Amino acid sequence: MTASIKYAAHVVDASTVMGLLPARPRLLALGEPTHGEDALLDLRNNLFRQLVEQERYRTITIESDCMVGLVVDDYVASGTGTLDDVMERGFSHEWGAFAANRELVRWMRAYNDGRPASEKLRFAGFDGPLEITHAASPRQALAALHAYLTARVDADLLPCTAETLDRLLGADDRWTNPAAMRDPSQSLGRTPEANQLRLLADDLVALLDAQSPHLVEASAPDDWDRALLYGRTATGLLRYHFWMADTSPSRMARLLGVRDSMMAANLLAIAERGPALVNAHNGHLQRNKSRMQMGDLPVEWWSAGAIVSAQLGEEYAFMATALGTIRHHGVETPPPDTIEGLLYALPEDRYVVDARRLAAIVSDAMPAPRVSAWFGYSPLDPAHVASADGIVFVKDAPPS
Repeated sequence: MTASIKYAAHVVDASTVMGLLPARPRLLALGEPTHGEDALLDLRNNLFRQLVEQERYRTITIESDCMVGLVVDDYVASGTGTLDDVMERGFSHEWGAFAANRELVRWMRAYNDGRPASEKLRFAGFDGPLEITHAASPRQALAALHAYLTARVDADLLPCTAETLDRLLGADDRWTNPAAMRDPSQSLGRTPEANQLRLLADDLVALLDAQSPHLVEASAPDDWDRALLYGRTATGLLRYHFWMADTSPSRMARLLGVRDSMMAANLLAIAERGPALVNAHNGHLQRNKSRMQMGDLPVEWWSAGAIVSAQLGEEYAFMATALGTIRHHGVETPPPDTIEGLLYALPEDRYVVDARRLAAIVSDAMPAPRVSAWFGYSPLDPAHVASADGIVFVKDAPPS
């Protein structure tokens, strides 16, 4: 079987990846089974450079806060700010601390220097303003959307004043209270003020749509795109806070589903601007339904990749990534009867495999699921292999 798999494996580069696909996708999603490994981030950076040079990709988007990501985009597009400041303020989930992310931003800024706007590279976060411990206040997105509309439409059309929004929002630390993640009673999401904010956010987004003929003409393209982002983020955050206050058994499934739905909406908007490389956890990019066991409760929801794939079809492509070992986290050589074990037996250190051909090769003897010794690594699900377009395999991840 290993010999057969060898003929489905190729060197990891842009031309090989594109050769596995029926056409150049608008969104090429490169997953990862764990976060923060330099080997995977360096591979991503190299692939993006090749996509820029060979396939005219102009955007990269990662699993980071879509609002603070605007800080990074301003820097790479026009040099606004300093690299140190951008790495500190432009990423969520502490992604700004990784050397490979810093190198990506540095390279994009250097590439853009002196180029016309049509050829410049762009950066985007596509996650909501959400952390494991809390969700952000909707203030930034709501205030930015209101300010955009205030500057461009008649005041009588606005559903409220900025002062009304400020009063209803109250103190931001009430929204970001970490206790609300585990205790719904600590959430503001279903208070009278939050309910009124949801209605106002909906009215602001409706006004954005109703006035779009004028607004598109009166705005720079980036300003219009950002106004739409503010609207998506404001309504998404208020929806997320609403479900944080839920006490039903479906609470966590709702929260996970809202997050991935916000991701999907951002990805679809990014796809409208042209081809982009997407980088996030495999679980957010896969086409299959996501499943998790939380205590005795099974939780299911559709990932961002599944939502986007349903709408874009072949214009969405998903390359899952798998690792053989992460010895510094206790993930040792994979058992030979797992997908990772079969790939580990091949001689190369890293390669891309035609996923559907691999699925056909192993169909008569389905490999066993690998059990991870570390909670931070998610092994490939053998049942999901056929739904990916390819698998990028890295044999060993050295310590960062």
